[in-house]
Amino acid sequence: MCLPLLGVLTAAAGWGAELSDEDRQAIEAAIAAVKPALVRIHVASTDYQQGREVKMETFGSGAIISKDGYVVTNHHVAGRAKRLVCTLASKEEAEADLVGTDPLADLAVIKLRPTPGREFPTAGWGDSSELRVGDRVMAMGSPEALSQSVTLGIVSNTEMIMPEFAEGEVTLEGEDVGSLVRWIGHDAAIYPGNSGGPLVNVKGQIVGVNEISVGLGGAIPASLARQVAEQIIKLGKVQRAWIGIGVQPLLEGSAQDRGVLVNGALPGSPGAAAGFKCGDILIKLAGNDISVRYQEQIPIFNQMVASLPIGQEVEAVILRDGKEETLKVTTKDRPEAQFLPHEFRAWGICASNISFVKAREMKRASQDGVLVRSVRPGGPSDEAKPSLDEDDVIAAVDGKPVKDVADLMAATANITKGKTEPTPVLVSFERKPEKLITVVKVGTKESEDPGREVRKAYLPIASQVLTQDIAEALGVRDRTGVRVTQVFPASAAEKAGLKVGDLIVALDGDEIPASQPEDTEVLPAMIRQYKIGSTVQLTVLRDKKEVRIPVVLPESPLLAREMRKYRDDNFEFTCRDLAAQDRIEKKLEKDVIGVYVEEVTEGGWASLGHLSSGDVIRSADGKPVADVTVFRQVMQKIAAEKPKHVVFRVQRGAEEEFVELETDWSK
Repeated sequence: MCLPLLGVLTAAAGWGAELSDEDRQAIEAAIAAVKPALVRIHVASTDYQQGREVKMETFGSGAIISKDGYVVTNHHVAGRAKRLVCTLASKEEAEADLVGTDPLADLAVIKLRPTPGREFPTAGWGDSSELRVGDRVMAMGSPEALSQSVTLGIVSNTEMIMPEFAEGEVTLEGEDVGSLVRWIGHDAAIYPGNSGGPLVNVKGQIVGVNEISVGLGGAIPASLARQVAEQIIKLGKVQRAWIGIGVQPLLEGSAQDRGVLVNGALPGSPGAAAGFKCGDILIKLAGNDISVRYQEQIPIFNQMVASLPIGQEVEAVILRDGKEETLKVTTKDRPEAQFLPHEFRAWGICASNISFVKAREMKRASQDGVLVRSVRPGGPSDEAKPSLDEDDVIAAVDGKPVKDVADLMAATANITKGKTEPTPVLVSFERKPEKLITVVKVGTKESEDPGREVRKAYLPIASQVLTQDIAEALGVRDRTGVRVTQVFPASAAEKAGLKVGDLIVALDGDEIPASQPEDTEVLPAMIRQYKIGSTVQLTVLRDKKEVRIPVVLPESPLLAREMRKYRDDNFEFTCRDLAAQDRIEKKLEKDVIGVYVEEVTEGGWASLGHLSSGDVIRSADGKPVADVTVFRQVMQKIAAEKPKHVVFRVQRGAEEEFVELETDWSK
């Protein structure tokens, strides 16, 4: 099966000549060693924007590195996962759990949920330091979420970095990945979905984890990836030493041939406490000689600092004003650059705790408060006067200090408990140097039954205006009225004998003055002048002959906008009772009962589970749904029980389908 594939890969990689038998055999053996350990990762992932937690389906790749099912992949694949399902090389599907993640190196480890006694096939690590430019490598994974595949190429660069103008393209959770990673550049084709898949040498060993594609592919070296994966498996996270100084290569005009240029120390950091200053040249740290003349050497310096023992004092030798000085610096555990946001639906915001780094960037002495990360347009915080904005810090609610996200969650629960209407709350917040207050109406409003229109008589048909052009084409020039396009089944119009194609030209002898496309409401307006139950005489042209058809006018049915509605905030969709027009348009049988899905919020759990507008929900978790009242009761019970999955049976077109939804019950 690999032979045709390798032939394609040879041409795609630009090798020109066919592979030798020896090369082919080596590559086939390498593929055979790794392919059983490949996984395609299907991720229900989250993003936080415009005050909402937005869910999305993404795909990536990974490799099993232990018999008990640990898989290494990218942080940007699995780091924000709500649900992980892996497709193994055997085509089996297995759910997985996120073990830990490291945005700085863009690596994550997930673990397949095993069956008792099962051992998974694994791929072994290789030594990425042995790679040389020109070595053959293979990128393995699932491009575009397709089945596992292999592309062939060569190592193009063993110490690839991003140019300064591209730094933002590899920033994750506030971390500059390029400050730690020097990528293995290669020309084996990789595409979206390849992320997290292994870069493999001809020995069948993982020498990198594919991450980026910038013309060349870029893989995180195995020397770094293995260390990170082993720490995550052992500790659930990565611990790194930190001294809090910024550095850059020595200036080209510098007379120094050793050291690294210090461009600052973060206030409150170990480096600031030790006395580092902008302009110092650090020439030795913890006994390690330092020489950073090129940008490519910065990640190696940062890796060295990260590997220092945490919490221990080390010596730093610097050059300041041409003289050597020795500083004592005590390393700390490296703090997170930023915390993940949390969605506060009742506020219409996404917000997070304030990291040490962010607090210093904002020139705040304290990390107390909750940082607003985004605001939902039209939501409670947006409509407050003044409104809350991105980067505001919520300091107090109702006069009580808010230290962190947990405090705001507790305050929100107290404010909204037992309430069916939003509650005005006094909020103190900081905006740069200003300390402001505002009133936010916290909470959501339950759906109200819409007002009902006065019932009128109506003619149960659909029609189109008999325009002058249509009248002339039908041979009834100068006549006005409407053409019947649908007769509603089992209606008074059907019983009276009206048919599709009939031309209604008069009502009780009065001509129907409809001749322009915009005259669609002329006949309905005339009908509404009659009492419900009245019998009217329709003058109809059928085959160009006039016939008079008496019709009893029934009461107009409720319109879609008049039906009772229910909004489910857990799954983010809105439904309503079925309207008569729904039954007509969808050709639903009389025995079909349920609720009509009117709107599914993009990026919500219902959207992620592929519930669609226009679906008719007939049952939820096996419980029949007669109308919105029943459905609300069923969904409230589901919310109380918090099952992992909720199954809807829906009518979709002519077919019935089952839709399986998940949600985050922690909100």
